[in-house]
Amino acid sequence: MSMLSNLELIRRVPLFALLTANQAEAVADAVVKRRFKRGEVIVEQGEKSNTLYIILTGRIRVVTSDKRGREVILATLNPGDYIGEMSLIDNEPHSATCRAEVQTDMLTLGRAEFARCLPENSSMAYAIMKGLVQRLRHADRKIESLALMDVYGRVARALLEFAQPDRDGVMIIKDRISRQDIAKMVGASREMVSRVMKDLEDRGFIETREDGSMVVKDRLTTLG
Repeated sequence: MSMLSNLELIRRVPLFALLTANQAEAVADAVVKRRFKRGEVIVEQGEKSNTLYIILTGRIRVVTSDKRGREVILATLNPGDYIGEMSLIDNEPHSATCRAEVQTDMLTLGRAEFARCLPENSSMAYAIMKGLVQRLRHADRKIESLALMDVYGRVARALLEFAQPDRDGVMIIKDRISRQDIAKMVGASREMVSRVMKDLEDRGFIETREDGSMVVKDRLTTLG
């Protein structure tokens, strides 16, 4: 890796294939080479790094885990792939943990340098990218819940995603949601969802009002 210049290295990365010569040189001046040992964590779920990581050599495993430490493998990444871009765009914590499966060499690029790589209409580019990132984060949460949560947890998370605070800060689902629709969202039968919803109401996690709206209590977050 040390025998090649930064410019030569980034020219080998598909992410930078469309950069102009000046942009490529600017990125080459800004990137930093890093080496990660086998098993070393590169980014951690729930944390921020404000850094884009581009894989030069090696292999990265992307995993998500629940509070009990159970893991699901989301992806395996190889040279030319990159990680950290979602947090870099929306400034939110990482949605998954990435660790080196073998010794891995990477290029790192900070937030400010990343922004300078965007096209001239960067405000529009950022808006589009943030929308894509939001969809990806939602997909990651869906994969995690389907793989790691029981039906109670999946139903609870679905309800929490629909709930919005009212003027008093109470979490409300205004529009009536059918049990069938929830069942399709969480990968369970309508009968199972109906039993779970009834149990959640009996235990005080949710409350259905006369107008059909639903109050979601704070305690529901312990399930979802």
